[in-house]
Amino acid sequence: MNCHCAQIVTPGLLELFDARQRLIDAATPINAVENITLGQSAGRVLAETLVAPLDMPGVDNSAMDGYALCLADYQAAPPGAGLPILQRVPAGAGVMLLPEGGCARIFTGAPVPLGADIVVPQERVTLDQHGHIHLEGNLVVGANIRRQGEETRMGTPLLAAGTLLGAASIALLASHGISAVTVKRRLRVAILSTGDELIPPGAARSPGQVYDSNRAMLNVLLAQAQCDVLDLGVIADSPASLHQAFEHAQTAADLVVCTGGVSVGEEDHVRPVIEQRGGLHFHGVAMKPGKPFAFGYLGAEPFSSTPLMALPGNPVASLVGWQLLALPFIHAMQGRAVAVLQRYPVKAGFSQRGPQGRCELLRVEMDWSQGAPVAQLAGGQGSHMLSAASQAHGYLMINPATEVTEGATYHYYPINQFAA
Repeated sequence: MNCHCAQIVTPGLLELFDARQRLIDAATPINAVENITLGQSAGRVLAETLVAPLDMPGVDNSAMDGYALCLADYQAAPPGAGLPILQRVPAGAGVMLLPEGGCARIFTGAPVPLGADIVVPQERVTLDQHGHIHLEGNLVVGANIRRQGEETRMGTPLLAAGTLLGAASIALLASHGISAVTVKRRLRVAILSTGDELIPPGAARSPGQVYDSNRAMLNVLLAQAQCDVLDLGVIADSPASLHQAFEHAQTAADLVVCTGGVSVGEEDHVRPVIEQRGGLHFHGVAMKPGKPFAFGYLGAEPFSSTPLMALPGNPVASLVGWQLLALPFIHAMQGRAVAVLQRYPVKAGFSQRGPQGRCELLRVEMDWSQGAPVAQLAGGQGSHMLSAASQAHGYLMINPATEVTEGATYHYYPINQFAA
């Protein structure tokens, strides 16, 4: 898998948004595609631009239940005479010719008869004892008629390559009779956790052992991102074990994501093994939590390598690194347009010391009890504290050396934007 980063490790800590953009710029979209049915396409990335095979609507049709008529005929009728109902047009009927001197009872979606130039809603129509219609309110030619091709014209672009197919876009394709699409192949991602202390959930735990939550989390996050996962399990804290795991991951996956062992301690072997098997583009981002995030590659050359992202071992730091850094890289590899981060000004409902040297992403809940949203801490802010992360609605981003003052406004990043 190609990767377009410089080979030199960035000195010092990268600013968060600089790191994010470097990752996006480094990603090369996968080229392999597959043809699947529309029913299988939810969450997949469209590989080619589709053009409309039909006009939409296919014919002029009624926007509501009512009566179709030629307004000039109604206005030319003797005072109080109205118009007789000479035709009934249900949805699914063919295009008819409006009978001269009369109107048509018509239903939503039904073709407007030739010669009719207005549909009057049934709520504005009364019938006399002869069954003639009488109209109320302002009448405008063309009202309540959906014109042929007003949404799309045959041959015009329908959906662009790179579109993430969701309910509305799939419905659009179905409305044009499209039953199969060509999409990008799913990204294959190998994941592994490092740490002698890690054990799988459900195993008997001895003092000092920790249940591995990162792989459980990454399996869910990658499934949400429509990736196929190769779960390599927990890898021992030894260079030999890491070399073996990375050798397999390098050939079996498009991308490798590991957690833990990426700091600079004596038992943190991930960075030196990456450097021996490939190289690092950068290591360390000026963010809290998530500082030890690293981005590199496995292979002889960065331009023909398997990219690797190393997330911190602390689970909240791993989650934040995934959301703000790893996810946009994956979207870019999938050929998707990477969405701009959504942020809103929100007042803090608390005060605390500001971060030093790096921005801090505080896990917060939105309190709407006073009408306007106020950010409150969701719980303990330690990078190991998943309870707060599980309750948080979003992140309040605090710039370095900026005190958090109750009532002051800061940038709020909602978590739901990272759902896929």
